[in-house]
Amino acid sequence: MSLSSSSSSSSSESESEPPTGICLIPSLPDDVALNCLARIPRPYHPVLSLVSKPIHSLFSSPHFYQARFLLNSTQHHLYLTLRSRASTLLWFTLHRTPSRILLVPLPSQPSPAIGSAYAVLGSTIYVIGGSINDVPSSHIWLLDCRFHRWRRGPSMRVGREFAAAGVVDGKIYVIGGCVADNWARSANWAEVLDPASEKWERVASPAEVREKWMHASAVVDGKVYAMADRGGIALDPRCGAWESVGTELDLGWRGRACVVDDILYCYDYLGKIKGFDVKSGVWKELKGLHKGLPRFLCGATMADLGGKLVVVWECGGGNGKDMDIWCAEIQVSKKNGELWGEVDWFQKVLSVPKGSSIVHCSSVAL
Repeated sequence: MSLSSSSSSSSSESESEPPTGICLIPSLPDDVALNCLARIPRPYHPVLSLVSKPIHSLFSSPHFYQARFLLNSTQHHLYLTLRSRASTLLWFTLHRTPSRILLVPLPSQPSPAIGSAYAVLGSTIYVIGGSINDVPSSHIWLLDCRFHRWRRGPSMRVGREFAAAGVVDGKIYVIGGCVADNWARSANWAEVLDPASEKWERVASPAEVREKWMHASAVVDGKVYAMADRGGIALDPRCGAWESVGTELDLGWRGRACVVDDILYCYDYLGKIKGFDVKSGVWKELKGLHKGLPRFLCGATMADLGGKLVVVWECGGGNGKDMDIWCAEIQVSKKNGELWGEVDWFQKVLSVPKGSSIVHCSSVAL
């Protein structure tokens, strides 16, 4: 099977080719070997990289991930950020094999901040702003999830903390998180990053929508929804229109949320998972979950893991000194006008010192 396609540019085709002058698998042409290796699930790559130096080099090359993309062999992986009791940020990725599920530690983020916003674009997690020593930062840090390497991104026009962020049409929109008390912060209260040019541009916003703190955000049907302490707003980047969210969504959205198949999921005051359909404007409880799942009263966060709802939550450890991190993967569907969920698995994935907390989780296709 060829790794190229008629819709791919010549540069994309060249990037999918393995490095020259190597032998990946004896007795096989390198293009055939690449075709085989690119189909292997990513959790097995660390073991396979020990087989030979050429395979190790291949797994560390952008060519390999381009091949996985062209073969439609990418898989969604969960990335989790925790804040330790000492207020340091800890990064992990979830590794799942047929025999076990565990969180693997990642390199620490340089210059960690409090109240950063997060966005995922391609294979990169963007960590946006946040405060350092109580000063809002304009810095952006990028985690390349293919190789787990950090680098600085283009700084925003103004510093922000507790902003909203979302990706629409390949661009990152950031809303709020700054006090609109001067011209610069008012004019740049909302910004957009074009990753191709690595430049931020201002997004015009009416004065009446400018709130400082955003406690949640999501992208639904091409609109960026940002929930503030006093009412939520939505930006439609395609036409530049701003609007207030409906009362039903505003009252029901509590805690961290995610979107799966255009349904926004979060948990309510009773700890039940519920979903909101922006087209019908109605909240509905997610039915059919196993009784073994706890009520998600606090400390839970969610992500769309390739069409499945993943929930990560905190639970007190048995010895009173530790806190356990649990994870569940749920298949969600719509049946007869209702939302139904079926738990694929759930288990403890990590223990950390008591006083730690979950900051964020992201899903990245690799």
